[in-house]
Amino acid sequence: MAEIKIKLYNFQGQELGEEVLDPKLFGISVKPEVVHNVVVAQQANARKPIAHTKGRADVRGGGRKPWRQKGTGRARHGSIRSPLWVGGGVTFGPTAERNFSIKINKKIKSQALKMVLSDKVTNKNLILFDTYNLPAAKTKILKQTLDKLKIGDQKVLIVTKGAKDSIVLAARNLSKIKTIGYNSLNVVDLLKSRYLVINKELVKKLQEFYL
Repeated sequence: MAEIKIKLYNFQGQELGEEVLDPKLFGISVKPEVVHNVVVAQQANARKPIAHTKGRADVRGGGRKPWRQKGTGRARHGSIRSPLWVGGGVTFGPTAERNFSIKINKKIKSQALKMVLSDKVTNKNLILFDTYNLPAAKTKILKQTLDKLKIGDQKVLIVTKGAKDSIVLAARNLSKIKTIGYNSLNVVDLLKSRYLVINKELVKKLQEFYL
């Protein structure tokens, strides 16, 4: 595999040089159909059924026969729970027991993630920092850095080490900036954001975790 090089910045937005990335993680050729299948599966697995109707076993009443079987001149009925009655159960209605989940092969899921990461590098949408040198959880400092790199008004996904990192707190007030743990990366969140921001330490952790 060819060597993958990317520009390296400090947290002031100044270019420091180039960094070599592992081609096994950042140099995979993209197969759109594989990525599409993983996206469909991930969205289906996150889907929760909302619509729910009650069948004849769920509605109230119907403990006795409405009237005797013969001799009344009316149609025979066994229960007011019947779908034929107002207030009766619904026939073949949607229920909360529906399962939308789709099984996806772990290897395919991993390959799709590597493809999306590789695509970020190919399109120069991966921003690599030497370190997140954020002295305090200040939104202003983070915004200034992103503006220097001309990505402050774009959708940006920042890879973090933990939920309590100062950069996570700094990003909370920026509507287009999202953060995600390095061990929670997924295809859908990567595709929703135009730029991916990461530092050298977390690149190593990605290589350890996903390779």
